[in-house]
Amino acid sequence: MRVWFNKTFSSVHSALTLIREGDAEGRYRVVCTHPNPHALGLLVADEAAAEPSGLTGEHYVDWCLTFCRERQIDIFVPGKEATLIARHAQRFLNQGVRVLSAGSPDVLECLNNKARFYAEASAPSAPSPEFEAFEDAETFDAAYERMRTRHEVLCMKPSISVYGIGFRQISEKKSAFDLLLEGNPYRIDLVSLREMLQRGGRFRPMLLMPFLAGYEFSVDCVAHEGELVCAVARRKPLASGEGQMIVVREDILQACAHLVRQFALNGNVNIQFREGDQGLRILEINPRMSGGIAMACLAGPNLPYLALAAFDRGREAVTPGTIVDGLRVGEINKAIRLS
Repeated sequence: MRVWFNKTFSSVHSALTLIREGDAEGRYRVVCTHPNPHALGLLVADEAAAEPSGLTGEHYVDWCLTFCRERQIDIFVPGKEATLIARHAQRFLNQGVRVLSAGSPDVLECLNNKARFYAEASAPSAPSPEFEAFEDAETFDAAYERMRTRHEVLCMKPSISVYGIGFRQISEKKSAFDLLLEGNPYRIDLVSLREMLQRGGRFRPMLLMPFLAGYEFSVDCVAHEGELVCAVARRKPLASGEGQMIVVREDILQACAHLVRQFALNGNVNIQFREGDQGLRILEINPRMSGGIAMACLAGPNLPYLALAAFDRGREAVTPGTIVDGLRVGEINKAIRLS
């Protein structure tokens, strides 16, 4: 069974390593491609190949179809252009390739737009946080005035973004110089923010929200046709250097099961929560495995392998096993040769 992972996030290195560890029968031959010949995922694949640099949209889909045909791919796990490829899944199926998408094209678009996602998500044990969208300085000021009467500290982030790019906690008490000296890249003073927004004119929608000061939870899930197969939650530390803690919490598991069912999710997905004054809140669903999935797998289940096997052979073919609650995990840098 030939399985192709195209260009995607760096976590693919860990994922491919785990798949090969879990595949005791040697059922899967993993193919990995990337336009960067030194991408780490290429080092652990059974077969590695180059992708054309800069190719996007329909032209990239056509290239993927040709690659699948020439390399006799059976299962395609898309990273780059995942939503567009999901829209063309039938074209791949027509030549014998099953596309493992985390959700339907409409669901993927929803998950990538936090304003739309917050409006639609409905997990009782972890509801969406309060938010207001703004697109210029005037709408920001109006939203800030309303929300500040209810919340002591606010934050903002783009409606569409990855890696936490654009997220900032808004400070009213410290100057831009104070924050510069502190070295915290995720805080901004209100005065400087307002000046930038005034100069920015009209921009893509951003969200103003209460800052949730409690623990953040990153939950690596395996889903199969809207059913939660397995979920491993990592509690992130409030202070650096403490590692992350594997936790088994019923409210988190209930929220994950509800969201997986609501959005009919499939494969590896990452669901993030954070605690605030009013309890647990959903932050986002990433329709892909997280960068920390290898840490989650230290708790027992081999999540990348389970997701692939369930998609290939059905839910009944996989047994997640027991999750080790209370395990403290972390990652270290390791030097390797790239060539």
